[in-house]
Amino acid sequence: MSKSFSQLALRNELLLSTSEMGYTELTDIQALSLPVMLAGKDVLAQAKTGSGKTAAFGLNLLQSLDETKTYTHGLVLCPTRELADQVAEQLRLLAKKMSNVKITTLYGGIPMNGQIATLKHRPHIIVGTPGRVMDHMLKHRISLKDMQQLVLDEADRMLDMGFEDELEVIFKHLPREHQTLLFSATYPDGIARISETIQKAPQRIEADSLHQSHKIEQLAFKVNDEHRTDAVAALLSHYQAQASIVFCQTKAQTFTVTEDLQQKGFSAVALNGDIEQRERTKVLTRFAHKSALVLVATDVASRGLDIDAVDLVVNYNVTDEPDVYVHRIGRTGRADATGRAVTLVSDKETQALKAIEAHAQVVLKPKGIESIRFHANRIIQPEYVTVSIDGGKRQKLRPGDILGALTKEAGIDGGDIGKINVTNQISFIAIKIRSVKRALAQLREGKIKGKRFKARRCV
Repeated sequence: MSKSFSQLALRNELLLSTSEMGYTELTDIQALSLPVMLAGKDVLAQAKTGSGKTAAFGLNLLQSLDETKTYTHGLVLCPTRELADQVAEQLRLLAKKMSNVKITTLYGGIPMNGQIATLKHRPHIIVGTPGRVMDHMLKHRISLKDMQQLVLDEADRMLDMGFEDELEVIFKHLPREHQTLLFSATYPDGIARISETIQKAPQRIEADSLHQSHKIEQLAFKVNDEHRTDAVAALLSHYQAQASIVFCQTKAQTFTVTEDLQQKGFSAVALNGDIEQRERTKVLTRFAHKSALVLVATDVASRGLDIDAVDLVVNYNVTDEPDVYVHRIGRTGRADATGRAVTLVSDKETQALKAIEAHAQVVLKPKGIESIRFHANRIIQPEYVTVSIDGGKRQKLRPGDILGALTKEAGIDGGDIGKINVTNQISFIAIKIRSVKRALAQLREGKIKGKRFKARRCV
């Protein structure tokens, strides 16, 4: 199995571009899939975000492309406009040393006119979402009679988003002879159906990702240092994530950012190495209970902590260590979930960002933050409050004892009780806001297993 790009029979222009992009050793998915794809075979590959799959199918697309001809050589279908932009940008970088390769993106949310004008000149490669590609195809604006390669990127997510009908229409308009490369992080039944429909004896390939995250949208925004905290608030209100982690370089930053976000109305908590274990447990429990929706942390929180279901990661600074970036964004998009990771970049951090791009094999072209505005009325507020009881395993308390006291004794609906965590000395209960007063009254005035316990809100 080849370990470097130079060992592959790639055209010189592509070897030069991969070298300039900082790509040296092949990732697992590249080493396994590129020789097969370059041999012209269909591929059914299991590959996650961060695995280097875009460079793999991108190099294959460009290797056989004849840029001297006016035709559409390849079609890449993506589930979202953000991913389409990322893929197109990486393809452009890979094609930088080739002459006059035309790559265009097609997706909804922007006027048709500009796309129609672009299609008149027959782009060599089209990267788009199924809905918009289908629209243009049905209007005969796209000619795929000479198309040689079709790529389905994150095919499982396209099915999750309900694009199966659009894909079926697109497949009917494809030429009989072409190579089909299907990349998917998981293999639901729908993927097998697609493969059987459009692929010819595909070689199935499975490779580990660079990190354990799954389907993460990665973005970067330009900022000035004095506007970083305002940018974080704008991003949080814009994306309206149910759970977010903001990673900072220093302990002092975590406190400053947390205080600013709290003043703006966010339910934010800080976590760093100076926080004692008791407070640390409370902070992480509130975040897990969804009674605090924003965790502002140093990198201590990016490794080894049991934090699930994080929708958004914001990198307050660009880390100098690419591996730290990978661990940070790995907090989102876990298991079968999707996630988003946003990095704030100042002019002095551009070199560090380039190192991350080379290491993670991702394109993070910073956009202007001006398009993201802070809206106080879009701040997501918690549904739960975390209540603590001064009693735990040492007092023989169990989750069932606490649940019974609240549902049977206080008459609280079981649906209003969230997670219950019992530690050695303290128990934590997530309770919906509408039932907190009744729960506190019961816990303070009533008894659990014949004993009274002190109870309070965690703030």
